[in-house]
Amino acid sequence: MSKEIIISTKNASTTNNGIFQGWGTSLCWWANRVGYSPALTEKCADLFFSEKGLNLNIMRYNIGGGDDPAHKHIKRTDSMIPGWLYYDKESNSYYYNYEADKNQLNVMKKCLEASGSDAFVEVFSNSPPYFMTKSGCSSGGKNPNKNNLKDECYEEFAEYLANVTEYINNTLKIKVSSISPMNEPNTKYWHAFSEKQEGCHFDAGESQNKILLETYKAIKKRGLDHIELVGSDETSTEKQITAYNKYSDEVKTILDRISTHTYGTRKIKQLGALMKADKRNLWMSETDWSNEAGKNAGDMSGGLWLAKKIIEDINALSPSAWVLWQVIDYHISKDGYMGNKDFGMPNIKGGFWGLAVADHDKEEIILSNKYYAMGQFSKYIRPGDTIIHCDKNTLSAYKKDSGKIVIVAVNDTSKTKHITYSLECFESIGKTAKIIRTSGSLENGEKWALLGTVDVTDNKLKVDLKSNSITTFIIE
Repeated sequence: MSKEIIISTKNASTTNNGIFQGWGTSLCWWANRVGYSPALTEKCADLFFSEKGLNLNIMRYNIGGGDDPAHKHIKRTDSMIPGWLYYDKESNSYYYNYEADKNQLNVMKKCLEASGSDAFVEVFSNSPPYFMTKSGCSSGGKNPNKNNLKDECYEEFAEYLANVTEYINNTLKIKVSSISPMNEPNTKYWHAFSEKQEGCHFDAGESQNKILLETYKAIKKRGLDHIELVGSDETSTEKQITAYNKYSDEVKTILDRISTHTYGTRKIKQLGALMKADKRNLWMSETDWSNEAGKNAGDMSGGLWLAKKIIEDINALSPSAWVLWQVIDYHISKDGYMGNKDFGMPNIKGGFWGLAVADHDKEEIILSNKYYAMGQFSKYIRPGDTIIHCDKNTLSAYKKDSGKIVIVAVNDTSKTKHITYSLECFESIGKTAKIIRTSGSLENGEKWALLGTVDVTDNKLKVDLKSNSITTFIIE
């Protein structure tokens, strides 16, 4: 028996006036790690941002705070992001080093070239510079539940973010489209001397309102009127609701977009409904995990989880963009980096963070089926399309400029699924659908395999979805 799924413009997303803005990744921390190597930088740009690769278009650039040079507690090889502002003890003065973060900038420049006209750059911050913090440490406070930015440094921190943004936008000629001054602020994750990364707690309410307002003022003072202000990139949808409800009326007026992470999805539908009711643009700006899905799925398990995660997030939130945390989370190197050792090779045939692995010894990027799973969406649903919500295992989009319809379907069972897609709401429609599929083993399976076409009859597309597969259908 065939299940029928209706593809109807009545279920089209209205977020951002129905215009999807794209797919992306943050550049930290992987760009900081690979940007020293021209070969790795070029390969990453091609694999992740070019048309022949994933065709991502959104890059979130991390303005590092920079930790106290005397601190050696961060143990990851990729997450010690350089700051831009430094303190000189001899002269008792501060100076900007515009070359300190050259690795991340090298990668961003190449990714911009690969992405082309669709490129969207957002700058964001994990922490202020260490000397602006109460703890004297950019990885968080001595009490991780308390605000760590010094009370007298809100304007100073906003000026720091705006100055770096101005340099990237005006001097480097890289158009910055948005700025988010906080990252997962209302959490207890960020504590002093963490081995993991920079981070800073901002309470929902007064402290978040203050840094958003000061950032807005600092950006406007520099004439960067085109840059959107974003809040608050909370770790979960429930925390994002709390943050939003505690924004002042003034802050709600100046905010251009709300961004949430979906590591926690309690009240995810409520957040989507709240943003729709308030006519807010919304992004899902960070998520990933080492989870798996599928029934006896083998090498496809990580990719199937990612595909289902994308569909679940977009159906519940109706965001105008979906952004992975980072495309590379694991690195292979016999020497390590800055005195620390790399994690080495994960099990890319199961669940792991990221889509690929960087081998620094061979200057190669090792791909996984999770990479190809991402491409089943990002290569074919493009910026400017309109998302159509349809089913828990299906995502669709309509291209107004060309009239194409794209359907991405996931089958995470061990049996073939028989599906009929009803397209009766469209007045006219093509007679065939092109088929692209990812399935099977990493070595010998299908990877964006072009499998010919299937007929569309009486505005219905009848298909057989292979077990443990992700299939994209394109109706011209």
